[in-house]
Amino acid sequence: MMGIVLYGFDGSTYVRTVRMLLAEKGAHYEQVPVNVLKGEPRQPDHIARHPFGKVPVLDHDGFRIIEAGAIAPYLDEVLPGPSFTPDSSKDRARMRMAMSIVDSYGYGALIGVAGYHLFPDFIGGADEEARKRAIAGSRRVLQELMKLRGCSAFVAGEHPSLGDFYLAPICFLVSLTPDANEVFAVDGFARWWEQVQAMPSYQATAPQFT
Repeated sequence: MMGIVLYGFDGSTYVRTVRMLLAEKGAHYEQVPVNVLKGEPRQPDHIARHPFGKVPVLDHDGFRIIEAGAIAPYLDEVLPGPSFTPDSSKDRARMRMAMSIVDSYGYGALIGVAGYHLFPDFIGGADEEARKRAIAGSRRVLQELMKLRGCSAFVAGEHPSLGDFYLAPICFLVSLTPDANEVFAVDGFARWWEQVQAMPSYQATAPQFT
C-alpha cells in the first residue's frame, strides 16, 4: 500500500508520539487500529508486521519500519515541514538522551502508575507495592528529564523536539490518575507540561481507548 499507513490504536503512547509528529508535519496518513489492551498485536496478522508483537508499525510507500525510535526520526527527516530534531549537537544529544531515558526507564515506571488505575489487568494486576515503586521511579525519571531540560522551554531547547513527543503521551495517561499530583510534583515539570498541552498536535491526538 502506498502513502503512509500507521498500525496501532490511539491509546498507545508510542503510537501517539508518531501521530503528534504527523500532525505537526501536516501529513496525510491512514491508521489501522491494533488494540494493545485487547491483545491484537499478538495476532498472526500483526506478528507478520512486527515479529515482537508491538506497535507502532509504519508503512511508507512500501517501506516498513518498526519501533518508534526508528519511525519518528525517519518521518522527521523525510516529511516536509518543520524539523523536530535540534540544530545544535548538544541539543540533539539532549533530545536523544530524553528519548533513551523514556524508553529505558520512563515507560515502565510511568505506565506502571497509569496501568494500576486505568488498565490493571494489562500490567498483571493492581499491586500496591508495585504502584509505590512505579511512583518513585516515575518521579526520578521526571526529575532527570527536567534537569536535562534546564532553563529551556522544552526538553531539548526552545522548540519542541522528538523528546517531547516521547514523553507527553505517557504523562497524559498519568494525568488521568489520582497519583498525578504526586508524580508531577517535580521542579520544572509544571511549566513544561503546560506548554506541551498547549501544542495543537497534542490537542489533536487525544486518544480514544477503542
